[in-house]
Amino acid sequence: MGQIFGTDGIRDRAGHGWLSPSNVSRIARAAGRLLRTSPARFRTSVPGALDHLKGPPSRSAPGRGLVLIGRDTRSSGPAIESALARGFAAAGIPVATAGVLPTPGVATLTRRWGCALGVVISASHNPPGDNGIKFVSPQGFKIPDAAEAAIERALGNGAGPAPSGKPSVPRDLSDRSSDYLDFLAGLSRPLSGMKIALDCANGASSAFAPKLFERLGARTIITNASPDGRNINRDCGALHPEKIAAVVRREGARIGFAFDGDADRLIMVDEKGAVQDGETVLALCGLHLKEKRKLPKSTVVSTVMANFGLERTLAAGGVRLLRTNVGDRYVAEEMLKTGTILGGEPSGHVLFFDAAPAGDGMLTALRVLGVLAERGERLSEAAFAKFPQVLLNVRVARKPEILEVSVLRKAIAAAEASLGSDGRILVRYSGTEPVCRVMVEGPRAALVDRLARVVAAAVEKELA
Repeated sequence: MGQIFGTDGIRDRAGHGWLSPSNVSRIARAAGRLLRTSPARFRTSVPGALDHLKGPPSRSAPGRGLVLIGRDTRSSGPAIESALARGFAAAGIPVATAGVLPTPGVATLTRRWGCALGVVISASHNPPGDNGIKFVSPQGFKIPDAAEAAIERALGNGAGPAPSGKPSVPRDLSDRSSDYLDFLAGLSRPLSGMKIALDCANGASSAFAPKLFERLGARTIITNASPDGRNINRDCGALHPEKIAAVVRREGARIGFAFDGDADRLIMVDEKGAVQDGETVLALCGLHLKEKRKLPKSTVVSTVMANFGLERTLAAGGVRLLRTNVGDRYVAEEMLKTGTILGGEPSGHVLFFDAAPAGDGMLTALRVLGVLAERGERLSEAAFAKFPQVLLNVRVARKPEILEVSVLRKAIAAAEASLGSDGRILVRYSGTEPVCRVMVEGPRAALVDRLARVVAAAVEKELA
């Protein structure tokens, strides 16, 4: 049958493949049956250091026993929502819908409302014609790999066709989505009079970010907050930070925030109009938490692609950078395993496990503003010097273990010797394409470029 789940749930063209109405209902039916017979498999193992993220605040939480479904602003969302509801109903699982809600909002409310499971309908930063399905554990994290594998096995063993008959009517909890805004507002200090530019990517943050920042007293300049189902991420948002940078410069804003379609990522623009990514957040907040003795194990988690300059900057402040495979899923898993509370990627997906179980662009913005206020700084002062980086992609015909190929092993060793302790080289295969990626970082752009080209040529000669 092949793998259904990728590193970030299920994604496809809306209405096609595993996102066809019949297959969406099959997936929900399989997940519902597993949820009914063995709910423990969907729960996330949370270390004691994160006890505050284990469950809902009270037995009166509105979602107890329900599967909570939220979606972004894509026009295909309501149809997928209906297909999911039919599938869960066929498995005897009651459903509640939250309407348009950011991915982190689904995660937060799944936990706070005591839901049995959360489901997000979103393709995040993908084009409007795509969509996806992500399952959220009762604690608000992505469900364990074993749970996704169990759903795939159930489908492969014949979870049954899509149910027929009238669609069930889920419980509508969209009027309670303000609980998510209350949660975020409770984490922030007042922003009285601060001039803030927001780019909502015509996505899920459109109905939330303007209300949040205005509620906190900011003077907001709102852009791309008029979703029509077809304009999500289109020439706007976190994928196009130059747009909000132009607004910041034109309007003289203190800071600019650009979200992606489902609002789990944030790219920032400082008061000078310079773009600052997730690594700036990790440096600023990691060092601040370390100074306040609130950074467990003095460790921040990011991926193998994190810039060497970030590692050097953190190390100078006594903070270790722990690297994982590329993907926020792997960052979150490492954080759960090690009991750390701060991690993320350059893309702007940042996790603050001391506050919430999921990456949240609006939460990240509030945390950055809070740290800057405590330190009496502007965002431009939090920037650090990144090392020059070159990334080359080489198409390959085979994928042997890289260090078992003598020519490649020698080329990599020679590059490492040239860089010494002032840089690094990473050679890895793509997980989805016949491509080998060669990444080199170092103190001088010319050196980095030359070493990357030498190693890439060796890859092409041996593996193409």
